[in-house]
Amino acid sequence: MFPGIGGKGVSPKKMKQMMKQMGINIEEIEGVEEVTIRTKDREIFFLDASVTVMDAQGNRSYQVVGTPQERGRETSIPDGDVELVVAQTGCSPEEARAALKEANGDLAEAIVRLAPG
Repeated sequence: MFPGIGGKGVSPKKMKQMMKQMGINIEEIEGVEEVTIRTKDREIFFLDASVTVMDAQGNRSYQVVGTPQERGRETSIPDGDVELVVAQTGCSPEEARAALKEANGDLAEAIVRLAPG
């Protein structure tokens, strides 16, 4: 029961009907296995997530409830970037890839790190 209206509790079924009349539809997504939020340097993931979608006049909002866990993200280094660093510095591809990883994929920083001198 929900507290409130008229001093009486409102049942979840009644609340859903009232929200539907106001143009708000709430639905739980069944069978969710994992929810992942990715940023440039990390991932926040939920293995035990419960996801609810609220649709109010065409605007959809997602609510994720669960236990968050974090893991770092390794920077993906394209082969073309490695080749460019090798061409600019004369280093080996392995050295170029390592410098790019240390520089979080920043070409200029990797080249400066490896440039003779």
